[in-house]
Order: sequence, then structure tokens, then C-alpha cells
Amino acid sequence: MYTIDQLHKAEIDWSLPQVALAGRSNVGKSSCLNCLGNRKNLARTSATPGKTQSVNFFRIRFPGEDAAFHLVDLPGYGYARRSKSERDKWAALMEAYLSGARRPRTVVILVDGRHPPQQLDVDLVDYCRAAGLDWLLVCTKADKCSQKDKTARLHEWREVAPDMLLQDRTGPLFFSSVTRQGRDALWRKLREAAGVPESVPAAMPEPAPGTAHQSS
Repeated sequence: MYTIDQLHKAEIDWSLPQVALAGRSNVGKSSCLNCLGNRKNLARTSATPGKTQSVNFFRIRFPGEDAAFHLVDLPGYGYARRSKSERDKWAALMEAYLSGARRPRTVVILVDGRHPPQQLDVDLVDYCRAAGLDWLLVCTKADKCSQKDKTARLHEWREVAPDMLLQDRTGPLFFSSVTRQGRDALWRKLREAAGVPESVPAAMPEPAPGTAHQSS
């Protein structure tokens, strides 16, 4: 959905729980989705940040299970090379979704694990708090992070957000779409956030055709 009107009129099964993915335009959100789904082109990736300009729903169902939920890919934020009007439009669409009656159960906030907390990411955490939304912090690009980096991020985010997501006091989850570090742990968190009990191994096998698809 590219507009608020399309979002309101979307023929989505709103009875399914929703978990949203949000993050800066260059954080690797599309790569994360592709890694989770064991597919190269589940979400479009680009050398130019800001590729995701719409709210995209992916219906997730694990093989052998009836329970399903939506993983919702939100537009990236904070990319200055896009026009202000474009960025304002994406921000309005994102806020309309997060503040609406059909909002997600949890917002998974992807941040670059190589860098200290950025103000836009902290602002999103504050927004989720104010809106009463559960949130989960995931540090991407873990393959490029040293142990020193990971320790620093842990301490920094604990200072910024002592109520660390889903009240999981262990701190942010480190994830790499390159090495697949943290993939199984992230699937467990997504299931927990969606309220879908785990009845099969957490590692998601190669999906059968139609088990995860994008609705527009």
C-alpha cells in the first residue's frame, strides 16, 4: 500500500496478528526479510537506500501449522537523498498504520549494530512507548561487528531503553543476513510477538510455494 487510502481499503485478513519491521533506509531490512524467508527476492534490495516506499504485508505460515500471522514491512526512514515531500509521505503512511485501529502487536526496530543509538531510532522507540506498542530491538550487520561493538551497543541501548523490548532484559538481538547469525532466534521472537506458539523447530525450512507471499 502506497497511500493511506489504499491502507484503509486493503483486502487484508485483519484478524491475523501483525508484527511490523521498521528501520532506517540503509539498515538492511529487505536483506533481513530475504534471509528469514530463504528467498533472494522476497523483498527488493537495492544499492540505493529508500527502496521500500510502501507498507508490504507478508503472510507467514509455518509448514504443518494452521496458525499464521502477517510480517509487515514498513517504509525506511531517515534517507536524506529522497525529497522532503517523499519522506513526509512515507512518514505519514507509517504513522497512519502504527496509530490505526489495525495496528501491529509489536514493532521490530532494526538498527545498525556498528553504530551507537541514532536519534531517529531513539525517536521510534519513544513513539512506540507513547503509543503503547511493544517493540523489539534487532542490531543488523552483526557480521561486521566486533565483540567490542556488541558490548558497547548492549550498554548504550540499555541506557537509552532500560525497558528493552518485550521486557527481554538481555538486550538487543544481533542479526546478520550474510552469516544468518541470529536468524533462528529472530524467528522465535517474531512468533512470540505474534502470539503464535512454537510447535515446530524454530529454524524455518525452505518455504513451500505460497507459504509466504506479499499482498498489495
